[in-house]
Amino acid sequence: MNDTIDFDRDMLDGLGIAAFMPASLAQWTPLVEDGLSHFLGGLANERKMAVVLGQISLPADASAARRLATLLGECPTLHKLGQVVARHRELPVELRLELQALESMPPVLDPQAIRAAIVDQLTDDCTARYRPSGRDWTILAEGSVAAVVPFEYLEGGERRHGVFKVLKPGVDEKLAEELGMLGPLAALLSSRSAALGLGGVDFAGIFEHVGRLLTQELRLDLEQANMIAAAACHAGDPDVLVPRLLPGCGPRLTVMERVFGCKLPNAPLPPWQRRRLARKAIAALVAKPFWSAGEAALFHGDPHAGNLLATDDGRLAVIDWSLVANLSKSQREAIVDAVLGGLLLDPVRLEDAVGRLTGLPADDLQLGNAVGAALAELRGARLVGAEWLLRLLDGLATAAGVTPAADLLLFRKSWLTLSGVAADLGVEHAGDPVLIAEGLGHWLGEWPLRLTARYDSRGFSTHLSNADLMRGWAECWLWPLRVVAGPFVATSAGR
Repeated sequence: MNDTIDFDRDMLDGLGIAAFMPASLAQWTPLVEDGLSHFLGGLANERKMAVVLGQISLPADASAARRLATLLGECPTLHKLGQVVARHRELPVELRLELQALESMPPVLDPQAIRAAIVDQLTDDCTARYRPSGRDWTILAEGSVAAVVPFEYLEGGERRHGVFKVLKPGVDEKLAEELGMLGPLAALLSSRSAALGLGGVDFAGIFEHVGRLLTQELRLDLEQANMIAAAACHAGDPDVLVPRLLPGCGPRLTVMERVFGCKLPNAPLPPWQRRRLARKAIAALVAKPFWSAGEAALFHGDPHAGNLLATDDGRLAVIDWSLVANLSKSQREAIVDAVLGGLLLDPVRLEDAVGRLTGLPADDLQLGNAVGAALAELRGARLVGAEWLLRLLDGLATAAGVTPAADLLLFRKSWLTLSGVAADLGVEHAGDPVLIAEGLGHWLGEWPLRLTARYDSRGFSTHLSNADLMRGWAECWLWPLRVVAGPFVATSAGR
C-alpha cells in the first residue's frame, strides 16, 4: 500500500463508510462526505492505515452501521460530534434519527485490552472483590473516550451489580491530534452548507462544545467529584438517581453502581408518565440548582437523551457528569433581575441585569438596542422567561460580539438540550413553566424567613430581597404605561 493514504470520496464509497446516509437525506450526503474526507485526510498516516485496515477486516456483508461504528472507534471526536448533533434541533428530523444511533453503538474494542486497562488501575483488594458479569469481561457500552464494563460484587451478603468506566487505551494521543482540526473543519462545513443551501448551522459553536466535552471527559477524577456533589444535591429526591461511586476509583477509572433502564425517549411508558419524567428532568437538573441559596449551583452540562435514563423502577437516572456548569449566585440573581425587568417592561432594570451577565456598560448602544427589541417582543404578547432571555443574549452576542462567561454558555446549551429531550417526550416548551412553578413554590415557602431578614438581603433561593419585591410592587402601576408608551417610561430612578 502507498506510504501516503488519500481519503477522497471514491475511497469513502469503496469502504462503505458513507453508506449509512439514507436516500431521503441525499441533499446532506455531499456535506457529510466532504467533512469525513477532510477530517480523515488530516490524520497521521498510521491512523489512516488503522481506519482502512479496520474496514477491510470487517465481513464483506457488514452493515453500514457496523462500518460506521468501527470508524468511530478509531476517531473519538467524530463519535462525540455525532452524539452532540443527534439532538440538534437545527437539523432535519430524518438526519437526527440516523445520528441518534450513535448514542448506543456496538462495541468494537478488544475486551481483553479493556480488561488490562481496568486491572492496571485497580488495587489487589478491588481486583479480588469485583468479578466479571457472566463468564468473561464484556463491554456493555463504548463511548467516545471510555468504555463501560459490568461486574458483580458482594455487599452485606447480597450480590450487587456495578460498572467500570475506563478510558480507552491511546485515547489521549488521538484527541490531541483531532481537536486541532475542528476549527478548519467547521469553516469548511459552514461554507459547503451555504453552497448546498442546507441552512445556517452553527458548526463553530457545535465543535467548540464537542472539544470542551472531550477534554472534560478525559478527567474521570473531576467527573467523580461532580457525581459526589450531584448526589448530595439530589439526596432528598427519591425520584432521581445519581449512580453511587464504589471503592477503586482513580484518574482513569470510575467504579460505580450499575443503573438498569433505558434512554428516556425510548422508555416503553404511557404518555402521561413520559410527560412526568420530562418535567422531572427539567425540575431536577435546572430548577432545583437554579432556585438554591448556595453560592454555586451545579448544572449537568450534557443532558442529552443518552445520559437520561428511565430506570426499571420508574425513576430518572442521570449519568455522565463529566461536564457541568457552575452558575454563581450573582449570575442567578442577574438572570432573575433580567426576567423581572422583562415582566415589568422596565428597560433600566433589564439593561443593568444583562450588563452584569455580559460585562457591557449600561450606556452601551448595542445593549440598549437589544433590550428595546426584547421588550418590543414582549409587548407583542410573547411570554417572559428563560427562553426569551436566551434569545436576547444570543442576539446581543451576534450584534455586539460579546461572549458571556463559559458557565453561562454551558447553561444555555444544557437548557436547549434538555428542552429538546422534553420535546422528544411529547412536552413542548416545558422549560419555562416548570422553572417558574418551582420558583413560585420557593417564594411562598420562604416568607417566614423574610419577616426577620434584612431589607436588602438576597440570601434567599429566589434571589430577590424584600427591597426588590417592594420596588417591583411599586412599579406595577407603570406597566400599562410602558405597554403603551414603550421605552419612554422607565423607573422612578430615571435612566
